[in-house]
Amino acid sequence: MYSRCLVCSTPFEPNEQLEHLPLGRRVAFDPGRGRLWAVCSSCKRWSLAPIEERWEALEELEKLTRDQARLLSQTDNIALLRAGDLQIVRVGRANLAEEAWWRYGKELTSRRAQYKRISFAGTVAAGAVVAGGWATGGMTLLGMWFVMGNAPDTFTNLARWFRFGGAAWRGQQACVACGHVFRSLDYRDRAGVGLLPATEPGQIDLAFRCPRCGKYRDGGLHLTGQEAEAALRRTLAYHHFAGASERRVVSATRLIQEAGSPQDLARIVVRDGRRLGDLQRTGAVALEIAANEAAEQHLLELELAELEARWRREEELAAIVDGELTPLPLLESIRLKVTRRD
Repeated sequence: MYSRCLVCSTPFEPNEQLEHLPLGRRVAFDPGRGRLWAVCSSCKRWSLAPIEERWEALEELEKLTRDQARLLSQTDNIALLRAGDLQIVRVGRANLAEEAWWRYGKELTSRRAQYKRISFAGTVAAGAVVAGGWATGGMTLLGMWFVMGNAPDTFTNLARWFRFGGAAWRGQQACVACGHVFRSLDYRDRAGVGLLPATEPGQIDLAFRCPRCGKYRDGGLHLTGQEAEAALRRTLAYHHFAGASERRVVSATRLIQEAGSPQDLARIVVRDGRRLGDLQRTGAVALEIAANEAAEQHLLELELAELEARWRREEELAAIVDGELTPLPLLESIRLKVTRRD
């Protein structure tokens, strides 16, 4: 196998997953036609492997995608998978279970563990302050009670502020009813944020009541499209800063599976319009998982469309190259006719 890209000469990075194709962090293969490419990380072009070096690597890749790889996205012709640090483009439909929801679930459970560590650090710090105040006699019992009761929340709120800031959205938008200008959507007002069905299926618009005229659907703040998506994901991450238990994550992912897709869950949860503060905890966790999955899926689909277009171009070239190296039936029949005449 080549050690450098045939187009731009960039060296292929090593991977630890493939014994017979140790170079390349992204590879592409077509088990039906026996094609194998290393995909350059720099110019994104596909370098076709020589025929004599393909077969063992193809068998290894087929086994890896079947037994270990995780499906990221697929179309009728292309599947994008990951196994460790290796990205695999498989031409042909792959029958692997979608696991992206569980990845976000693991993130939520790790948030919960981190939140507990921060809260514990706050309790320890408060204990040190109380011990010092008790030793010097400079703190009353009421003061000790106040410090011990509020220090953990103070630490976690400070950590949340450092991570997210104070607002999920900043910009400039006027209320169509009274002209009041919104310049931010603060996290502290998140319970009153309205979730409305968007014109695009599976999408969610955000709305917030105008503090001057009180209008909501016919006025106030309205965010749509990518603006709404970004603000919703930030707000839900802030809302669930404390994470979630494994049991709740399992329940949330089951909701998504029962709904059918992240887009279907968003449609069911929002219905004709809901406030974020009215959502049950499990439903809100499921909505965050679904919102992140839908956003990543959109990015993968964009990448997949580019991959499929590139595969079609590279397949034409591969057919020409393999035609020069392999006796095709038509060429063989012509050769036989010519040799018989001789």
